[in-house]
Parts: sequence; C-alpha cells; structure tokens
Amino acid sequence: MTILDGKKTSEQIKQEIAQEVQEIKSRGGKIPHLAAVLVGEDGASQTYVNSKVKDCQQVGFGSTLVRLGAEVTEDELLEKVQQINNDEDIDGIIVQLPLPGHISVEKVTAKIRPEKDVDGFHPVNVGRMVKGLPAYIAATPFGIMQLLERYQVETSGKHCVIIGRSDIVGTPMSILMARKAQPGNSTVTLCHSRTRDIKAHTLQADIVVAALGKPGFLTGDMVKSGVTVIDVGITRVPDASKKRGYALKGDVDFETVAPKCDFITPVPGGVGPMTRAALLWNTLQSAKNSFYQPEQVTE
Repeated sequence: MTILDGKKTSEQIKQEIAQEVQEIKSRGGKIPHLAAVLVGEDGASQTYVNSKVKDCQQVGFGSTLVRLGAEVTEDELLEKVQQINNDEDIDGIIVQLPLPGHISVEKVTAKIRPEKDVDGFHPVNVGRMVKGLPAYIAATPFGIMQLLERYQVETSGKHCVIIGRSDIVGTPMSILMARKAQPGNSTVTLCHSRTRDIKAHTLQADIVVAALGKPGFLTGDMVKSGVTVIDVGITRVPDASKKRGYALKGDVDFETVAPKCDFITPVPGGVGPMTRAALLWNTLQSAKNSFYQPEQVTE
C-alpha cells in the first residue's frame, strides 16, 4: 500500500514554481500576484486563506488579502471584485467560500474575469475544461490529477467511482477522469445523495474519489482489494484529547479501508496541500498569460 503524500508532492511543486519565479525575476519579468478576498469570521476559512498567503511568500509571489465583514452587501463585494479585476498587477483572484447567505456565489464567481479566475469556477473556465481547451481547472480536482500523475497511478481503462457531485470537486473530477488523456481514460460512475446502494458501485471501483463531506462514510467493506482511494473530505470533529479541541477527519475510514488499497491519500496531508499547490500553479500560468492572451486594442 502506497500513501499518496500530498504534503511531500505539494512541496515539490512549490519548489518548481519558486525556481520558475526566480528565473522570471532574473529576466525582469512580471512576478505573479494573488489576491484573496475573505468575507466574515469563519475560522476554517481564515486558516485556509492565511495558508495561501504563506504559500505565496514561500514561492516568491506577491499577495493581497482583502478582509470584509460578514455584513458587507452583495453590491459592495461585487464592486471590490471589480476593483481587483481592474488592477493589472494582480494575476489571480480567489473569493474564499463559504459566503454569507445574503450573497450569491454565482454572481460573485461570474464577476471575476475568466483570465484571473485561478480557482477555476467561472463558467468560461468550466466550459473550456469540458471542451478540452486550456483553462484554469478547479484547484482540488487539478491537485488530485497531479497526485495521480506524479505517483504514476494507472487510470486508463479503470472504473472510477466518484461520491459527490459538487461543482467544486465531484462534477469536474468526473469530466477529468473520463477525458482522453493521462491521467484519464477511465469509465466513470458519479454517485450522489439520490444514488441507490452506493456500496454496490464502490465495490466495483478500481478508483474511488470520496468528496461528500461525511466523516468516515467509506468503510472497508465498501471497497475491493487493490483499489485506489482519494479522500477529499476534511471535517472538524470535536475531540477533547486534541489541543485544538477537534480532529480533522476525512470521508474515508482510513483504518479499515487502507489495508485493501494499492494507493490512498491521508487526511490531513493528502488532497488539501495539493489544492493549495494547484492554486499557485494556476496563478503562475495567469501571470504568464498561458491560457488567455491580452485582448487586442482596436481603434
């Protein structure tokens, strides 16, 4: 059984990015700059955004953190996003989710310029991904694909079962795993809350991606021997024995599932660090105009 070590792999990716940034700097080129917008006081969101700022420092990026109160109006947030859109020094924009209930995630996502949408949520980037065109892929699916590629996990001809159909993970993963590429070329089953007998599907799977946000959902009796398991879930579960008062649990019951696996991601230290590394990679591509060329100015 091989642990798909996201922490180790993400450090390798960050080293590669840092080296490229040094080369850009030596040529006098544009240093990548990521802007993060945090609305409200959600503890997990604050921790995650602070980690992104530290990641930027580590690889030599510029970073901007915009903090807004939970009472900010939708129009005020949209205006702030537009200001960042217009700042040509900033290459990538992320608006940390979740947002307060009075703000439309769809409106905010659509407001971000597609060429700065390094989270890969804008409909233009989603559409380009579906068509197989160069695009910013949502950071978690992109990070997972990098893990599969760098550990040389065979996906061609395999049956991949994905549990969870969110726009952020499940749905894009189903597209990426089915595409004609490596990793990819899998036969994909997408399970969700209305799927009958999920266990019957997972028992047939060569690869399982668990992304539903229910701690310990996937158990050892639900998978066959030799399976590859990607655990996307990360939930804070109260635990008085921990200094922080909680433990981080994935969607997979690691103790019972791991013995059956050829490959498995841990929680923490699996998909999470890869998500952050993928965000940096997307920001680097934005600074290089890898996917979107500046519009031609016409008279």
